[in-house]
Amino acid sequence: MSDVKLTMAHHKRPFANYEAKHFLWSVSNDAQGRPSIGTITLNRPDKKNPLTFDSYAELRDLFRGLVYATDIKTVVVTGAGGNFCSGGDVHEIIGPLTQMSVPELLDFTRMTGDLVKAMRACPQPIISAIDGICAGAGAMVALASDMRLGTPQTKTAFLFVRVGLAGADMGACTLLPRMIGQGRASELLYTGRVMTAEEGQQWGFFNALHDGGAVLSAAQTLADQIACGPTFAHGVTKKLLHQEWNMGVDEAIEAEAEAQAICMQTKDFRRAYDAFVAKQKPVFKGD
Repeated sequence: MSDVKLTMAHHKRPFANYEAKHFLWSVSNDAQGRPSIGTITLNRPDKKNPLTFDSYAELRDLFRGLVYATDIKTVVVTGAGGNFCSGGDVHEIIGPLTQMSVPELLDFTRMTGDLVKAMRACPQPIISAIDGICAGAGAMVALASDMRLGTPQTKTAFLFVRVGLAGADMGACTLLPRMIGQGRASELLYTGRVMTAEEGQQWGFFNALHDGGAVLSAAQTLADQIACGPTFAHGVTKKLLHQEWNMGVDEAIEAEAEAQAICMQTKDFRRAYDAFVAKQKPVFKGD
C-alpha cells in the first residue's frame, strides 16, 4: 500500500507552468492568492477556432493530466476572437478522413471520444465561456463541461448530420438528452440546426447568458468561487454526478452515503466546523 501511495505522489505535479502547443493555457490565482484557475483558449480566430488532430490529442492529454494537478482547482475553456469553436477543421481533419481506412477512422473517433471521457474524469469543475460559433466538436466540448455560460450571439449546432454523419458523435446521444431532454436533443441531432442562445438558456444548456465582453470574466469569477471551496469534495461531487447516470436510486443513495462519509474525514470538513463556531468564513485547502 505504501508503494502505491508513493507512486501516486510521484505523479502529482503543478500545472501552472504547462506549455501548450496547440492552444493557449494560462493560470490565474484565486481570491486567496493561490494558482488555481486554468484557462484554455482555443486560438485560431481566423477560422473560428477549429480543432485539429493535434489539438484534439493535446486537449485529451491535458485533461487526463489534470487528475494529478496539485494547483489547478477549476478550468475555464473559451475561444479567441469572438467565437468558441467551429468544430473539426475542414481541410486538416475532414479532408484527410475521407482518405482513411476503417481502422484509422476508428482510431480517430475513439480519440475524439477520449477527449470527452477525459473532461468528465478530471476532478476539476470545467466552465465553458461561449461566444459566437459553437459547432460540431466545439459543441461537444461545451456539452462535456460542467457548466456553460453563453452570450446572446452564441449559436450552438450539433451539425454532424450536415456532413453526412450520424448525430451519434463523442457521446452526443447520451449527454445531450440528459441536458435538454430527449425530444429537443433528437431534433437538434437529426436536423443539425442552430440552437439559439435563448433556447439554450431555456432548455438548461446554458447556466446563464452574459454580454460578449463579459462572458469570460463571468466564467472566471464563477471558477474562482468554486476554487475557493472544498476542492476534494468538489471532485467527489463531479464523480458522482457522472457515475449516478447508470445507477438505480437505492444504489445512488448508498454511493452518496459512502462518499459523504469519506468527505467527513477531510480537514476541510473540520475547518468548516471550526469556522462556524468562530463565526468566520472557512478557508478551504482541498485536503
